Amino acid sequence: MKTPKAQQQIVDYLTVKATLKQHVYDRTLAAFSLLKEAMKELTKSLGDSMKIDDKRVLPDYKDFGKFAAQMQVSGDLLICTMHTNIFEFDRDHKIWEIPYIKEDPLNSYCGIINVYNFLTDSFRYNRIKDLGYLIARIFVNRNDRFFVEGKRQMGFHYKNFGKLAISKEIFEKVMEKAITYAVQFDLLVPPYDNVKITSVEQMSAKITRSVQQTGKRLGFQFNADDVLEEENHSKNSDN
Repeated sequence: MKTPKAQQQIVDYLTVKATLKQHVYDRTLAAFSLLKEAMKELTKSLGDSMKIDDKRVLPDYKDFGKFAAQMQVSGDLLICTMHTNIFEFDRDHKIWEIPYIKEDPLNSYCGIINVYNFLTDSFRYNRIKDLGYLIARIFVNRNDRFFVEGKRQMGFHYKNFGKLAISKEIFEKVMEKAITYAVQFDLLVPPYDNVKITSVEQMSAKITRSVQQTGKRLGFQFNADDVLEEENHSKNSDN
């Protein structure tokens, strides 16, 4: 009996794309496991190199299961999370211009590992209104090839997609760059007019825990200098 056209389309999808996405998921999960190993070893290496006794300053690593892990570096938390879904890039993304994707568009399907920067005190004191900042996204495809999108491009530009295979050593370099970026930016004092008035409810809550929204560079907003630096970096990379 001949399969109806609509059903054949479903069968074709399940045979090709659904199977592909499951494979990409498996490779991304394996990559995230490698990333966690890199974070753990980097934490130990940094701690061994620091000649101090204050445990509050020493790096710390915590594993939260299959899809999350964190590194604490003094006042900063780097929280890495793996998304459980698989994505394709929009048609305006420049990734479609590179030969690796032109040769086989299925190479564009990727899993995503996010790297966020939070303040350590935000979690320590349950300041739920504090802001975090996505500083990098690691894209992994079916062939264990990857690139990193983020501030300063993290040194792994999308143009290298297809050339670099994931490894624990490379992920250690990614985390080193993420840590360096995070610790270089200190908290800025919020404008006086933003904090000059508070309610009884807010003050009562502040007595039990700090609730003033806190984030680096006034809430991790992209400042003009960041944008200009990224544009200059992009122009230099293209030359």
